[in-house]
Amino acid sequence: MNRPTLIILKTAVWIACLWPIGLLVYGAFTPNGLGPDPTARIEFSTGYTTLMLLTIGLGITPVRRLSPHLNWMIKFRRLVGLFAFFYGTVHMLAYVALYAGFSVQTMLDDIAKRKFITMGVATWLLLVPLALTSTNWAIRKLGGKRWNLLHKLVYIAVICGVIHYWWQVKPGVILPLPFTIAVAILLLARPIQTALLKRKAKAAASGRQVVQRPG
Repeated sequence: MNRPTLIILKTAVWIACLWPIGLLVYGAFTPNGLGPDPTARIEFSTGYTTLMLLTIGLGITPVRRLSPHLNWMIKFRRLVGLFAFFYGTVHMLAYVALYAGFSVQTMLDDIAKRKFITMGVATWLLLVPLALTSTNWAIRKLGGKRWNLLHKLVYIAVICGVIHYWWQVKPGVILPLPFTIAVAILLLARPIQTALLKRKAKAAASGRQVVQRPG
């Protein structure tokens, strides 16, 4: 991929990732721009965007494996992941400030009584080490193998995020279903693709041995 195309794509990704927070900021300075319950609007928007970006980030590797021409997608995985952490942090801070009023006791009571809050906190805590080790320096310091192992936490984080969504909505509401299906497919796709790639590599190696074997 040439540099001008890459710049255009990066710009588009930045705009897409900033769009939800931009709408919230615009709504905050517009009369009734956030609806009758601004706090709920902020919480829903930031939480939904966090889960959306986590799902997109999870899908980058399986999708790029479909064709060598899609390898450029890997350049955006870190950016998408960091934006997911950003929205997750805003989601967390909105709860701490707007719902709990910075009251530690209120937060502890909520965590004890409302399991969806416990799961939300767990999701955010899982994202913290991923964000802190997203730099090239961290990769060099940890080593590729340990870094890759650490960043598998994203699988647990996105599952916790989906559970958090399910536990938050009222019984009978199926809004989290599309995320559940997408995440399930993406998680299943990884081991299947890995197995197929190993089989393909093994077949190619066997073919080379046959060709090199003297007649």
